[in-house]
Amino acid sequence: MKTWLRRIFPGPLLSVMLFGMWLMMTQSYSLANMVLAAILGFGVPIFSAKLRPRYVRVRRPLVILRLFAVVTIDAWHSGWAVMKVLLRRVGNEDTSEFVHVPLELRDPNGLAVLALITCITPGNAWGELSMDRSTLLLHVLDGKVEPEKVIRTVKERYERPLMEIFE
Repeated sequence: MKTWLRRIFPGPLLSVMLFGMWLMMTQSYSLANMVLAAILGFGVPIFSAKLRPRYVRVRRPLVILRLFAVVTIDAWHSGWAVMKVLLRRVGNEDTSEFVHVPLELRDPNGLAVLALITCITPGNAWGELSMDRSTLLLHVLDGKVEPEKVIRTVKERYERPLMEIFE
């Protein structure tokens, strides 16, 4: 896209999605609402352009589909595991713990997707990323799982595909 056009529409897909989402959420297709949707779709990407790390060039789209399938299955299995942990709890015993996961992934977009994956997988929560982006502090609900298994899962199932996609 030309530079001047990129300044006017820094995120054309985001603009279209915002426009459509606004109309779907309000469930009103009046002219005034469409104008408001267009203003949001046009304005939000301009004002948030500096917040986006950088333009993403997608590499290996089939890896994206495979990663999506893995995350979907893992989220489903993790949901059941969390339910079991919550149902078997007796009293107020807390079995959660923090696990330090060493990272090789450095791309800001890839790290953002990794944060999303760890947050939508029940039983995990993104805790903190070290300043040099080399270690992820991950909160794990079921602390009875060995930290090595958590590290291996994050690295093999999520980090490796994200590196193929973003780096």
